[in-house]
Amino acid sequence: MIAAQAALETRMLLRNGEQLLLTVVIPTLLLVLFSSVDIVDTGAGKAVDFLTPGILALAVMSTAFTGQAIATGFERRYGVLKRLASSPLPRWGLMTAKTASVLVTEILQVILLTVIAFALGWSPHGNPAAVLLLLALGTAAFSGLGLLMAGTLKAEATLAAANLVFLLLLVGGGVIVPMDKFPQAAQDVLGLLPISALSDGLRDVLQHGAGMPWGDLGILGVWAVVGLAVAGRFFRWE
Repeated sequence: MIAAQAALETRMLLRNGEQLLLTVVIPTLLLVLFSSVDIVDTGAGKAVDFLTPGILALAVMSTAFTGQAIATGFERRYGVLKRLASSPLPRWGLMTAKTASVLVTEILQVILLTVIAFALGWSPHGNPAAVLLLLALGTAAFSGLGLLMAGTLKAEATLAAANLVFLLLLVGGGVIVPMDKFPQAAQDVLGLLPISALSDGLRDVLQHGAGMPWGDLGILGVWAVVGLAVAGRFFRWE
């Protein structure tokens, strides 16, 4: 039942034009544009080497947080979640299926963005295990926050808030603009955000060949535990 629901969730996501715009088109355009045109000073080295880790982090956020929050919020509004909750599929099974759908979508995103980045001249380094761990914890952190928003706010408020957060974190999360471009006080605060930890961790590994980024993993772990716990406590099915 979980596999069937996960397949259904994935098909619905891939058939939704707005979701594809958010999860595939926007990250791809940002990667190609900022790698090809000298708009933002990304420091020494090729722009694509700096941008690709941040765009991968953005892809995780767009799917696990923004897309999931909006889709789940409207499913809750229209009573879809309530009806599914009364089906033979248990509630934890439904959440598991949604998580599996997010992971499948992210795998497709990572493959697409990686191919495009290599075509643009990307030269990655580092430990693949560290990358996978960062992506997994980032997914858990953003998924918890997305479900918390979808399960507590009205659908229209979720739509507005999720898109606003997406734009704010795109600008201030180290995705495209290096963190050292912000004042030191702002860096101290922004560095604690999940998007900053994910993009910086991926950049340390993939661009600089660093080992396991324990600090960034710790930040993501805290966000994941707290976000999922609070979402599980306050999520409303109707």
